[in-house]
Amino acid sequence: MKQGLKFFFIHFFVIAFFIVAALSYFNPVLQGKVMYQHDIAQYTGMAKEQNDFRKANDQEPYWTNSAFGGMPTYQLGANYPHNYIKQLDRVIRFLPRPADYLFLYMLGFYILLCCLKVDYRLAVVGALAFGFSTYLIIILGAGHNAKAHAIAYLPVLLAGIVLVFRKKYLWGFVLTALAMALEITANHYQMTYYFMLLVLIMGVVYLVYAIKEKEIKHFGISVGILAIAVTLGIAANATGLMATKEYADWSTRGKSELTINPDGSPKQNIGGLSKSYITNWSYGITESLNLFVPRLFGGASQENLGEESKSFNYLIDKGLPRSSALEFVSGLPLYWGEQPGTSGPAYLGAVVFFLFFLGLFLVKGKHKWWLLFGSLMSLILSWGKNFSVVTDFMIDYFPLYDKFRAVSSIQIILELCVPILAILALKKVAKDKVPTMDKFKSLKLATGVIVGIGAILFLFKGSFDFVGAADDNLRMTGLEELPEMLRLDRKAVYTNDLLRSLGFALVTALLIWFYLKQKIRLNYLVIAIGLMIVIDLVNVDLRYVNNDNFVSKRKMLEPFQASAANKIIAKDEGVYRVFDQTDGFDSAKTAYFHQTITGYHAAKPAGMQDLFNFHIYNGNLSVMNMLNVKYLIRQDQEGKTFPIENPNANGNAWFVQQLVPVPNANEEIKALDSLDTKNNAVFNESQFEKIAPLTYPMDSTATISLTAYEPNHLVYRSNNNNEGVAVFSEMYYKNGWNAYIDGEVVDHFKVNYVLRALSIPAGAHKIEFKFEPQVVAQGSKITLASNILLVLIILGGIGFTFWNTKKEGEA
Repeated sequence: MKQGLKFFFIHFFVIAFFIVAALSYFNPVLQGKVMYQHDIAQYTGMAKEQNDFRKANDQEPYWTNSAFGGMPTYQLGANYPHNYIKQLDRVIRFLPRPADYLFLYMLGFYILLCCLKVDYRLAVVGALAFGFSTYLIIILGAGHNAKAHAIAYLPVLLAGIVLVFRKKYLWGFVLTALAMALEITANHYQMTYYFMLLVLIMGVVYLVYAIKEKEIKHFGISVGILAIAVTLGIAANATGLMATKEYADWSTRGKSELTINPDGSPKQNIGGLSKSYITNWSYGITESLNLFVPRLFGGASQENLGEESKSFNYLIDKGLPRSSALEFVSGLPLYWGEQPGTSGPAYLGAVVFFLFFLGLFLVKGKHKWWLLFGSLMSLILSWGKNFSVVTDFMIDYFPLYDKFRAVSSIQIILELCVPILAILALKKVAKDKVPTMDKFKSLKLATGVIVGIGAILFLFKGSFDFVGAADDNLRMTGLEELPEMLRLDRKAVYTNDLLRSLGFALVTALLIWFYLKQKIRLNYLVIAIGLMIVIDLVNVDLRYVNNDNFVSKRKMLEPFQASAANKIIAKDEGVYRVFDQTDGFDSAKTAYFHQTITGYHAAKPAGMQDLFNFHIYNGNLSVMNMLNVKYLIRQDQEGKTFPIENPNANGNAWFVQQLVPVPNANEEIKALDSLDTKNNAVFNESQFEKIAPLTYPMDSTATISLTAYEPNHLVYRSNNNNEGVAVFSEMYYKNGWNAYIDGEVVDHFKVNYVLRALSIPAGAHKIEFKFEPQVVAQGSKITLASNILLVLIILGGIGFTFWNTKKEGEA
């Protein structure tokens, strides 16, 4: 009983400590402020119509017309029936955002280390090391909440796997199933996919040891249990997964219908994202050393150099006022690495980095090997195009690898593995069973490696040019010598941060040496190393994410302010689209105010992307007309925006005289170059073979108009003396949209590459399009059954444990 109470209070106070730590770092949340996150501001724009509809009708639309001409909301925060795991997730993340994610980082890692039989004191240190890892903080500043969310549950999922292999089958199963369900709920499958690559490596290592130790039966049982647990966790999110898969096939992540590029050349990759797009954010090979030295390659694309910098002093010498000079150097491109840009380095911490190397020498057994191989796999794949032999192999032959962009993100595996081995090294240092001589030897080797890395970086400093990709642009400001001053600043932070990291690492080595020499006690060693980890990481984190990132809650709830052009357009109460040519294709600002053909999403509707590539970027007004782009927003010479009404927009729906069949998607999209979209429509006869007739007599009095609008329910009235074909300025999406004429379901088809068309008999009719996705209805049944099964297993496990404990007590 006393042991149980002690266990409870230890973990209770640890959790309380994590809450305090998370709220301390993100303390503005206690004042009601929120972090300004670019991606979340964009999401708010994308989801505006969906959220407004949900609030007004207390139901999900599952479709929005506000962005990209129309798309499902499956990847825009749609709520599905019976998604009880999502409700559990919200309970766990009870702190204000983003403190909730930092808390979850630490809690998950603590659970993992406890499952690895690490003393709670060391587990707390490990949790701090993982939680404050610079990359994990930076992604919160950037608004990559789904990524942070998914990463936070990976340690818990790993903990479940570890328990199963420790023969804790029941609770290992429960933890794995529950963690997998929560992981999928986070809705960032790229992170989950990368984690599964680590699990494959872990499985191979465990198999080798199982063969060596003659534990093949246990290995087989463990794999079977884990397979069932993972399946159950996935099934608990069946609706979201099925809907995402359906949408992914329709998006830029799916197989392209086209086999040509806009210039007519053969398309190299039609089964996923292009290699150039996948590897655009590839980590430089040498740049990877910023895992140990934060500003080895400058830090961030926009970083505050401060008034001690050469750049600041140069600006002062040029006569700029001090305030102007400070403002100027607060956002200079200090980063000079190979990526297009970055919000900061993926710094692991010098203390953690040193302990990792100590672990390579001191830790024995299977844990060291899967952590090492997992780290190496993560590092090599993050190099992307800079190590194309491996990357191209993965893209060409490894299932689903070509569905994900920004290969540098795979370093999250390294972010997970390195602190685990670092804490296992500390565990070995504290363990009496390990001979002291082995500890001293390992300490000397690790120190030698770190000093060697430092020496090499000092010696090779002269081989770097410290020139950034954007430096030439600075000369356009008229400050000719600024790039050279910036280059000197980069050299300075290179040296300063290198000395800083070496200092932290060597002090860590000295502390461990004092402990081994019995000069200090274990508690002091743990506290000292914990403090050093926090001081090291937090001070780097604060360079990139700090109180300046916080704004009033209203600014995030209403991230965009209507321009004069937006206000003028809003006076038109019809249903139409707006194309803001000043905002580009990758922005959700317009979607916040109007329906538009642009938006912000990592998986855009493929059809709309193709229309931009082939036609809209080239100014094809006929294509914009068929998309019912009634207003364009442009900018005058003074930078002010103004609207232009397009009198030739086709409207919400119109009758055509001629259907033009073409043999494939290539010919369909090419035909739009010269197609009179008001009178003709082109269709792909390989997809729709039985469409007839192709010519329709035009009744000059025929009308068709939109009479009622909801994002998931469109109502039209038509009147035509002849049978006709109507084209609708809405995106064709075969999975979910049903067409009705006078209440009867009828078939509709795709024309003009992306739009809906419908054959309508002569006379007056009511036409409706309803979004009734079967994937939601089917997935919800699987989700409900899986949740019930998961709850029953958890209750059964609690009951079995209680009964077993009682039985042991009676014995």
